[in-house]
Amino acid sequence: MVECRRALSPSGLPDMDYALNPYSGCSHGCVYCYAPEVTRSPWEGWRAPRVKSNIVSRLSMELPNVSGVIGIGTVTDPYQPVERKYMLTRRCLEVLKAHSFEIHMHTKSDLILRDLDLLAEMPGTVGLTVTGISERHSKILEPGAPLPARRFSAMRSLKDAGVDVYALVGPVLNHLEGHEVEFVDAVAGTGVGTMYLDPLNDRPLLSARVSRRGYRGSPKALAEIRRLGASVGIRVLDVF
Repeated sequence: MVECRRALSPSGLPDMDYALNPYSGCSHGCVYCYAPEVTRSPWEGWRAPRVKSNIVSRLSMELPNVSGVIGIGTVTDPYQPVERKYMLTRRCLEVLKAHSFEIHMHTKSDLILRDLDLLAEMPGTVGLTVTGISERHSKILEPGAPLPARRFSAMRSLKDAGVDVYALVGPVLNHLEGHEVEFVDAVAGTGVGTMYLDPLNDRPLLSARVSRRGYRGSPKALAEIRRLGASVGIRVLDVF
């Protein structure tokens, strides 16, 4: 457990005014994660999440002085397994809902469906990260995260409940080459209307982790997914 000095920090991400991260570190252990380098945190300790025990009370104190869209999960996943016990994300959502704040949430976990009762009644957007359809590659690249089928199913459930949800495809790696049709079909099958594409971030430590496992960024797969997505009526955008 740790205590945070602030719950909200100004965000430089598109469509978000403030960032809210109930946890520090992430047990998903994605080898392509950019957050350790961005936050200047050692990779070795990143997979041990730290619980911000006072974040709900801090959020309640700060909200009267801010306005705009609150981005949730900008550097760590708000629905990593530790959330099952501590429920900080849910409690923050309850506070934000009570104050009628709009949110923009990122996750790669179907645990988000636990909070569908709140999300269906809040203004905002949810992005679910998907990097492929192969369980084998997922277990190598994102060993602590839910498998792809669970994420595709979660997108469908969010969409059916009226939540504004999109697929965040990133990073686009070479294991998708030759499987672009199946992947885009899986995205389209969720009913989402928007897909964001993210190439591999060229950061030294991140790139080394990815390449050691035999992966690399794939402009070829990215271009094909862009073409196929547009051909089935999905709006395809770049992350930045």
